[in-house]
Amino acid sequence: MSTDTKFVHLAWQREEKLLEKVKYPMGSDRSGKVSRMFGVYNEDNGLDLRGTFVISPEGRLMNAEVNFYNLGRNIDEIVRKVKANGYLGQHGDEACPVNWKTEGDRTLKPSAEMVGRVYEAVK
Repeated sequence: MSTDTKFVHLAWQREEKLLEKVKYPMGSDRSGKVSRMFGVYNEDNGLDLRGTFVISPEGRLMNAEVNFYNLGRNIDEIVRKVKANGYLGQHGDEACPVNWKTEGDRTLKPSAEMVGRVYEAVK
């Protein structure tokens, strides 16, 4: 979603090779209402910062990342976060470390003994 028009989104989907496999609709927030709600709208220029928000099916914010206009996002990392949040929804007593990619990868069990020893645990 962005403050761009639906026509700009259509042009991006038609012309940008990085978006050729995107099958979901892109939302136009011309008024900036949604952008303001998420705190990414710049009142001075009417543009959005690059915000990525992972929201659970229950409507709970699980992850938020905001980048400046000229810093791209890493889709592999976003997918990893979505998968990790889905996994953790079923395994709430575990933690997915930075190198966790998919179910079956090593997880951590947060505890007082883990403090200061995460590096050794994820090696």
